[in-house]
Amino acid sequence: MPYPAGHRAVTREKIVDSARKLFNQHGFDSVSVRQIMAAAGLTHGGFYDYFRGKSDLYTEVLGCFFTDPNWKSRWEGIDVDPGAADVGGQIVRAYLSRQHCDDIENSCPMVALPTDVRRSGKAVKGAFETVFLAMVRMLEQSMDRADRTRHHKARAVAALCIGGVVVARALRSESESDELRESCMQVALELARPRVSRARKAAPARKSHDPRRTG
Repeated sequence: MPYPAGHRAVTREKIVDSARKLFNQHGFDSVSVRQIMAAAGLTHGGFYDYFRGKSDLYTEVLGCFFTDPNWKSRWEGIDVDPGAADVGGQIVRAYLSRQHCDDIENSCPMVALPTDVRRSGKAVKGAFETVFLAMVRMLEQSMDRADRTRHHKARAVAALCIGGVVVARALRSESESDELRESCMQVALELARPRVSRARKAAPARKSHDPRRTG
């Protein structure tokens, strides 16, 4: 009996979702293909119908809401609208939120996997860089285009967000973790805030001259 239409896409998504959760929890090296397929409710042998190997799967797992339009629904209580004028601020607040910090399974893989990426090959590093630069571009969208430093600021904000969550998760005290996230958020929002150029500043209103008035 033939599989229903869309079966292959659904199965592939199950494998990627299973791998993302396990990689985020345990790291790339500690998770086997057999474990990934078992968690997805699939047989081990079927893996190679979709991916050449674990590294091939890894590059797809590195996707995030910066490159996946459906990703935003994975973070409960977090809303990011890529088309919004203030998308930069939305990204900062979402990334450094308590929800994202706590939800390890569904967190952005740039937080959980940078050490694994460093030890991996060019394909994996390229996938990581693609997601990072996509985040930078989204942050730039809400910055003043007249600001020549906006690209540098966006890169710094992206690194601050990623690093902030990495360190916050490593702290033993929840209050210290929260304070660190808040500190990173304040600095990141300040950097991501659009700069109002002098030309855009509203000029003081001039009083119109009424010839009927005297004095």
